[in-house]
Amino acid sequence: MTALRPVIVILYILFLLLPIYWLLNMSFKTTNEILGSFSLFPQNFTLENYATIFTDPTWYWGYINSLIYVSLNTVISLAAALPAAYAFSRYRFLGDKHLFFWLLTNRMAPPAVFALPFFQLYSAVELFDTHIAVALAHCLFNIPLAVWILEGFMSSVPRELDETAFVDGYSFPHFFVRIFMPNIGAGIGVAAFFCFMFSWVEMLLAKTLTAVEAKPIAATMTKTASSAGYELGLLAAAGCLTIIPGAFVIYFVRNYIAKGFALGRV
Repeated sequence: MTALRPVIVILYILFLLLPIYWLLNMSFKTTNEILGSFSLFPQNFTLENYATIFTDPTWYWGYINSLIYVSLNTVISLAAALPAAYAFSRYRFLGDKHLFFWLLTNRMAPPAVFALPFFQLYSAVELFDTHIAVALAHCLFNIPLAVWILEGFMSSVPRELDETAFVDGYSFPHFFVRIFMPNIGAGIGVAAFFCFMFSWVEMLLAKTLTAVEAKPIAATMTKTASSAGYELGLLAAAGCLTIIPGAFVIYFVRNYIAKGFALGRV
């Protein structure tokens, strides 16, 4: 059994990579070739699908818009979650457990529940079709998750660290930024990863709250239908490019994620 373990691991990895390879394979084919034949490699290799994405403003601005509101959401979510998680980890107050549970219930609700209220609200305050509209809408789900993750990391930091810093004359902002945050760097990395990934893959709110100026790539990908059907090669190329930002984020926070599974609430 020990001798078969490497073989099983390799087969398992290949099985996981098969959908990604097939998507990449389709991205170098025309739609007619995808529908007309089954092949492991492109018979008529083409870069036309990628050329369309990088030359058509509708496509590349979809990626830029998505990156803008995802980055905004990640920064806002962490900025709000850090002090909130510190309060839950360090202080006890009336209804703290109930408030913490209520905060998490927002994360449990499906985005479809909030799509219409957000649409009406942002239309009334003239935030519809802006990057900040989508970023703030995603905060409803990401801030509770970030608070939950960060509270677990902060609770593992001894309270004596806070007391020692205050005795040494540190102000709270100086202590929090210079001393406390480096001690929970792994938690911040894990929280940022989950905020980024949720906002990057979420489609319903992003499509509902945008129209033209801030339209995300997810909305662009759903509008490739024509009288002849969907442009499958173009969709495959867009899908391949959509994986890249997530892969970069995973690469840079991979060590933090490992620590999160070992130490925090992941």
